Amino acid sequence: MGDPRVKGTRAFAQIERGMIESRVRISVFSVWEVGLLEAKGRISLPVSPREWLRQTLEKPGVSLAPFTEDIALDANELPGDFHADPVDRILVATARRLGMDIVTADREILSYAKKHYIRAVPL
Repeated sequence: MGDPRVKGTRAFAQIERGMIESRVRISVFSVWEVGLLEAKGRISLPVSPREWLRQTLEKPGVSLAPFTEDIALDANELPGDFHADPVDRILVATARRLGMDIVTADREILSYAKKHYIRAVPL
């Protein structure tokens, strides 16, 4: 949310609205990916990934999404044609199971959303 490229976008507005309604969920798999990308130097955070997560979860309306056995199994049973990346499958299954929009820049997920299997907001 601190990225100036995101402010003023539809995704930013949706996230802000979701925070007001206490509906923003972050997958533990997204947390893992942020840590991995930061460790590889592909993204730069102003604080450590651990501190980023702490600060993010302190914001009103933001919490971790559960990773349940149903979501784990749903990830193997996604309708239509979706690629094999296990983390993307879990993120999509989580959004479907929780009935939530997924905010993403991932082209595969956005393409899947165009087939109406999930709701996605481009980042």
